[in-house]
Amino acid sequence: MSDTPLSHEKPLNAAQHAHPELVNRDREMIPPVLLKAMAILALSSLAITTYAVVTDRPLVGQPLPSEELRSRQLILDGDKYGGVVVKAGDGTVMADLGPDQAGFISVIWRGMNRSRMQHGVAETLPLRLVEFENGRLAIFDDETGWSVELASFGDDNRASFAALFDK
Repeated sequence: MSDTPLSHEKPLNAAQHAHPELVNRDREMIPPVLLKAMAILALSSLAITTYAVVTDRPLVGQPLPSEELRSRQLILDGDKYGGVVVKAGDGTVMADLGPDQAGFISVIWRGMNRSRMQHGVAETLPLRLVEFENGRLAIFDDETGWSVELASFGDDNRASFAALFDK
C-alpha cells in the first residue's frame, strides 16, 4: 500500500506552497465579468444582424447608384520598384511616374495586377476610370470584376486619378 492519499488533485510544489494565490490563477485567467461581457457582445451582434435581415434594411455601405458622367480607358504599367506608366486606352503615354511620384497610382496598379494574376488575365488590358454624376470616382476592371471607389482613400488620392481626365 502507498502512503499517498487518494486524491485527484496534484500535490502542491514548493513554489505553490510559497504563493498559494497562484494556485487558482489558471482557473481564473479570464474573469467571469469579461466572459459575460463577451457573451453579451456576441448576442447583441447576432440580434442586430438578425433585425437587419428580417426587416430587409438597405445596404448603406454601398455607394449610391448614379449615372456615368465621363469615363476613360487607362492602362497601368508598373514595375516592382513602384514606378507606373499611365497610358490611354490606345497606348499613348499620359504620365511616366517614377517610384517617388507614383504613390497611390502604384498602389492601385498592384491591386489590379494581383486580381488579374488570380484570374489569369493579361495586365496590359485597359481599366475604366469613371466619374459619376454624384461626384464618385471609381476604377473598374471589366475583365475580372475588380473595382475601387477612389474617394475611399482620401481627396489627394482621388485627385491623382481625377487629373488623368485632363491629360
